[in-house]
Amino acid sequence: MIKVSAFRMVPPFAQGLVRDLRVRWALEEAGIDYEPMLLDHPDSKGEAYRRLQPFGQVPAYQEDDLVLFESGAIVLHVAEKSEALLPRASVTRAHVTQWVFAALNSVEPAVQNLVTIDLFNAETAWGKERRPEAEQHVLTRLAVLEQRLEGHDYLEDGFTAADIAMVTVLRFLRHTDLVGRFASVAAYVQRCEARPAFQRALASQMEPFREPVAA
Repeated sequence: MIKVSAFRMVPPFAQGLVRDLRVRWALEEAGIDYEPMLLDHPDSKGEAYRRLQPFGQVPAYQEDDLVLFESGAIVLHVAEKSEALLPRASVTRAHVTQWVFAALNSVEPAVQNLVTIDLFNAETAWGKERRPEAEQHVLTRLAVLEQRLEGHDYLEDGFTAADIAMVTVLRFLRHTDLVGRFASVAAYVQRCEARPAFQRALASQMEPFREPVAA
């Protein structure tokens, strides 16, 4: 059984956003069974877990003797098992891979910069000074996506691993109205979130968060 590490509990602002979600989603789309390996935060700092994930983050992925970390790498590995997520045609395959990297390297850093300011530094002097520029950087990235998605349901001809990576990045902006300013991007996110596989992945991640915490 494939195992995917995830936190047993995270703060409300992070629930539904932790990066094991994109791995769960890929596995659900591919029709592959998996088992969540739930961690308390102290567990992620221990030596045993660091052998799986050297940075002490989630997710880590175990499949027989194979151990992987970094959610993008794991999504691509899972996609190798599903022609729907990573088509066999070489050109399309290369394009899907490039959009996975675009989501994680070109879009996510800008998004995370803004999220860090909004959630942790909104009241600091430097945060207030920096935020307009950080927001504009995100808007610039969203404008590129809007142009790409106008007249298209997905980044490529059909839903692929690239959409898993991109949508899980764009969801970090849910505390803002930025995605909603771009009609094609907003419709794209809604379209992907409506997929049954996403709904199953999200429900699986959220399930332990709903359990009462022992006193």
